[in-house]
Amino acid sequence: MNVRLIARLDIKGPNLIKGIHLEGLRVVGDPQQFARKYYEGGIDELIYMDTVASLYGRNNLSEIVKYTAENVFIPLTVGGGIRSADDVTHMLRMGADKVAINTAAVNRPELIREVSQKFGSQCMVLSIEAKRVGPDRWEVYTDNGREKTGLDVVEWAIKGQELGAGEILLTSVDQEGTRKGYDNRLVRAVSEAVSIPVIASGGLGEPAHLSDVIRQGKADAVAVADALHYDRLSIERLRQAVDETAMAVKHV
Repeated sequence: MNVRLIARLDIKGPNLIKGIHLEGLRVVGDPQQFARKYYEGGIDELIYMDTVASLYGRNNLSEIVKYTAENVFIPLTVGGGIRSADDVTHMLRMGADKVAINTAAVNRPELIREVSQKFGSQCMVLSIEAKRVGPDRWEVYTDNGREKTGLDVVEWAIKGQELGAGEILLTSVDQEGTRKGYDNRLVRAVSEAVSIPVIASGGLGEPAHLSDVIRQGKADAVAVADALHYDRLSIERLRQAVDETAMAVKHV
């Protein structure tokens, strides 16, 4: 069982930012410096998310992605404001390995199929922002957790896989930035409904939260932001927690 450890970098303009529930964003620093630091520290992958792309109508990460791809040699996923196959082509040319699509996929699900057929399903990451709406029920949100869609998260994940998504980035808006742990029930519900990898995002506060989302949530990968950005936890310590849990699960 190989659980990937992924650094998530939310971007606004030229800055790495961080918030709580995807709101109240604070500037953390230069995303390129942080990306290089995480790469040198042994992170498995990077995710760049343009948090205000929906306001501008396009992704503004081209130069950041290009610089990172020239200096960091691990898989790089880019999301935010990607609305067409042409946008995907541009990001791949800049150096991205995968694209994460949320709003445009909700608005036109066929985009998932178009991207996966043209570039391969491994390139198409379905980004899902989830808010709890009842016991074991979650609704899909778009535009950085601001807009309701009426879609059920589990049903949308299943449809995304059927259309060709090769991976799901699952962000709990309720837990994001709280440091109280991942929404393990959410992650498990989606993980059990699909056969493609699920990346758990939102809520890491301590190493035990990684163990919980791997054991209870059945996550295939874990995204980390706040804990790394503020040096609360080292990649080495997180790696230890992931590897120990994965080994324990493997031998159950």
